[in-house]
This record gives sequence, structure tokens and C-alpha cells, in this order.
Amino acid sequence: MGKLLKVTLIGILLAFIGERIVQFCHRVNMNREVDPVDLPNCQLVKGIEFGSEDIEILPNGLAFISSGLKFPGVMSLQPDKPSIIFLLDLNDEKLRPVSLRLSRGFDVSTFNPHGMSTYIDPKDDTVYLFVVNHPQYKTTIELFKFEEEENALLHLKTIEHDLLWSINDIVAVGPESFYATNDLYFTDFTMKQLEILLGIAWSNVVYYSPTEVKQVSSGYYYANGIAMSTDNKYIYVADIMGHTIDILEKQADWSLTPVKVLQLDSLVDNLFVDPNTGDLWTGAHPNGWKLFSYNSDDLPGSEVIRVQNIHSDNPIVTQVYVNNGSVIQASSSAAVYEGKLLIGTVFHKALCCELS
Repeated sequence: MGKLLKVTLIGILLAFIGERIVQFCHRVNMNREVDPVDLPNCQLVKGIEFGSEDIEILPNGLAFISSGLKFPGVMSLQPDKPSIIFLLDLNDEKLRPVSLRLSRGFDVSTFNPHGMSTYIDPKDDTVYLFVVNHPQYKTTIELFKFEEEENALLHLKTIEHDLLWSINDIVAVGPESFYATNDLYFTDFTMKQLEILLGIAWSNVVYYSPTEVKQVSSGYYYANGIAMSTDNKYIYVADIMGHTIDILEKQADWSLTPVKVLQLDSLVDNLFVDPNTGDLWTGAHPNGWKLFSYNSDDLPGSEVIRVQNIHSDNPIVTQVYVNNGSVIQASSSAAVYEGKLLIGTVFHKALCCELS
């Protein structure tokens, strides 16, 4: 009886592991191949060579670009180079990115920027830039004031909290308040990999203000990009391992109520909302396995997806740009301004294309 029980338990365990491996292969789109979709008049942005992970565009066409992310388990082409926040004027046809100067006293040696969000104070038009930072692979939120004439970021404060343990992206809702995604539950590297492999949906969204911090949404495999609707009523969350965009309604107490979930075919990363149309744009990974197990002979591709009428019963989902990695690898963000599409990547270059 004991031997039979042991064999039965081993069989159950092997079946469980096998099922989880199959599900993991599905979540990372291990066997997915996509046909190319090209756009006219595309050009690589000179000077950005080792990442453009997240992009924020101001109403005047100035774009902030985070570059040089070092992230456990993800490729870095320049691991010894310092990380940078670039400023790119999309009104300038020459597309010349400028490295923003960080104010004296801020520790640039451990600066490791990830997701970003801007907030423009309606009282005086002050531009605040919130940056997810991973010094020594930990998590802080750095709050800066943008000083345009000096091409500088004035550091105002560092935000840390026990509920902000593994922040990936952020969307500002006030001069010191925001929603943010914890991409995984565990912080230990090995446990993170196990969490991804087993498909444990313990990732969440947190609301932060100086007076209140709380979890407002949970149950994601890997909460990633986050953005807000143009009317400020809804929050959008990308679950990169679930291939979904969740729509959540903001409440008066800053809690979030689920509205609907849009299922996609790709691993959606950062989200950008077109301020003129309300369309969602995302830089996505057509095959996540190629991203996580980098092979120079089989490069991770890029995919830009546009979602129109996301609140309707029949949203329109369009592949706007798809490349196999020969031009641009591992797209993580896509943002639009005045007919231009700016595509960012986890660790590679940045590409700007004309949409018409």
C-alpha cells in the first residue's frame, strides 16, 4: 500500500508539473511566429542604443524616455553603462535625444529607471515626472520636477513603502499620488522565476498618496503597464503573462472596480493612451520566450498594438507594426504624437515612424 501511494503521489506531482509547463509555454507564446507589418518612413533614433523601456509624451511633443534598465533575467546590451532619462522633441525632424541632467545630490550611480508617468499641475503647469527606480534591484519611486530651460530634472523626494515592493509601472493622479503595478509577489530572484513558471496570480495594483497606501486590485499573473483614460475615470492594467488589458473604474475613495477584460494574443507591456482619441497603444512581445532566453540567432521581435473603442462591446485591435528583431528588438512601449509613432524597447534601440 505504501509503495502504491508513493507511486500515485509521484504521478500526481509529475502531472501537475507537466500541466504547469504547458501553461507556461502558452503564457510566453513559445511557438508563436508573426508576419511582418511595416510602416513608411521609419528611422532609428540616433543616440539611443541600450533601451527605451518607457515613454511619456507631454502635450507640447517633448518625450521622456527611460533608458538603460538592468533587470534580473532580462538581457542588457550595456550592463556597465549608467542609466539615463532622455528628452526627445518630436517636433524636431532630426530627432536628437538629449540626456537630462539630474540634480546634484541624487545618486546617479544606482539610478535604474523602469516605468514612468508625468503629472502636470493645473494650478501652475509644473511638470512632475514619477520614475520607478531599482537601486540594487530594490524598488523606490523617484519624484522629479522638470526644468525645461535647463534640460534638467530636479529631484524632490524618494518614495518607499512596504506595499511598493516590486513596482513595474506607474500612473500619476496627483502631484504626490499614483497607482502602480507590483509585477510579482516575491522579491527573491529564484522565487520570482518559480512564480512565473507556476503561473501564480498574486501580482497586484497599489494606490499611493502621502496619507493612504492600499492594494486596489489583484489576481494578475504579471501586472505590467498601467495608464488612465482621458476622462480620468478608468485605469487600464496590462497583464503581460495573461495577455490581457484590464479595465477598472476609479471610485471616490481611489479603490478600483473591475469593468471588463480584453484578451489579446501578445505579451502586452507598457500602455499609452492617445490624449486626442482615447485609443490605447502598447509595445508588446510577440514571443516572450525569445525575450527571456535571449539568443542572437533568434532575436526577440517587436509588436505594436492599437486598441480603439476599448469600452465598447467590439473593440478594434490592430497590429500597427511588427518586426522579427532585425530592426528593433523587444518592444516595450509605443506612444503617438501628431502622426508619429515612437516605439521603445526593453534593452535595444528606439524607432520613430510616420503613421500616414
